[in-house]
Amino acid sequence: MAYQKLLGALCATTLLVAPAFAQDFPQRQITMVVPFSAGGPTDTVARLVAERMSADLGQQIIVENIGGAGGTLGAGNVAKAEPDGYTVLLHHIGMATSATLYRNLAYDTLNAFEYVGLVTEVPMVVTARKDFEPADFAAFKDYVKANADTLTLANAGIGAASHLCGMLLMQALEAPLVTVPYKGTGPAMTDLLGGQTDIMCDQTTNTTQQIKGGTIKAYAVTSPERLELFPDLPTAKEGGVETMEFGIWHGIYAPKGTPADATERLSQALQVALADEGVAKAMADLGTAPEPAENATPAALQAKLESEIARWKPVIEAAGVYAD
Repeated sequence: MAYQKLLGALCATTLLVAPAFAQDFPQRQITMVVPFSAGGPTDTVARLVAERMSADLGQQIIVENIGGAGGTLGAGNVAKAEPDGYTVLLHHIGMATSATLYRNLAYDTLNAFEYVGLVTEVPMVVTARKDFEPADFAAFKDYVKANADTLTLANAGIGAASHLCGMLLMQALEAPLVTVPYKGTGPAMTDLLGGQTDIMCDQTTNTTQQIKGGTIKAYAVTSPERLELFPDLPTAKEGGVETMEFGIWHGIYAPKGTPADATERLSQALQVALADEGVAKAMADLGTAPEPAENATPAALQAKLESEIARWKPVIEAAGVYAD
């Protein structure tokens, strides 16, 4: 009888503790890992969202930059982290492409994480040094095709958004440019500004200030429609390059095994952040917009990752360029 009473008491305690997690989480600081360098476009998105999520959660989210290996180093660290909700990952489209680019990943992309939600999808801009000869996108295409063997295409490293965009550009124009990989977006942009490289395709979050300042030249955007930020810039599709219609989407993940209560609470905070007028305004200034609430969910992010792995796998395999 005493044993049965003890067992009943333990069961009752368990029932009381389970929902308490959802009510009490979080109890301390959360680390949001960004698998790229500080000051880059993904880092900019992360810090915007982390600040507003912190206010809703009542605990600070600290952004930690762990760059290297095209984002797989930081992602791998999160995959191995304690699955308690206090370590999360904000990654971009590279989460999907790395599944094919890296043939010996230390983690199983689809099965090593829990999902929190989509954050934003940032369009890309085809840019060049400020004194690049072509006057518009039509002339740009012709010029690149005719001078492919002498022109240089900068990117922030294999797996970076600029690498993916550049790969699509070369495939679309059938122009194998001389690619110049850098260790991050910052140094890649620095050399484009200085005229050491000719072309770069990167996110609006990284190119807007330079385009507006006239320090680089812009030719086209990869969004389905023209951007309010740059109404005079045609879309790549308008310019006859339909295969370059894509954006660099971002999502938040947690280690596999993180309690559903924690991921759901994080997703709720993400939805609050994306509905904030200040966040929307800051994103608009960077040429992007927050995802709607229905996309800032675990199910939406999981579906996006699965579909994007399937989309990019044949593209990367056709290019035959791998990171390992």
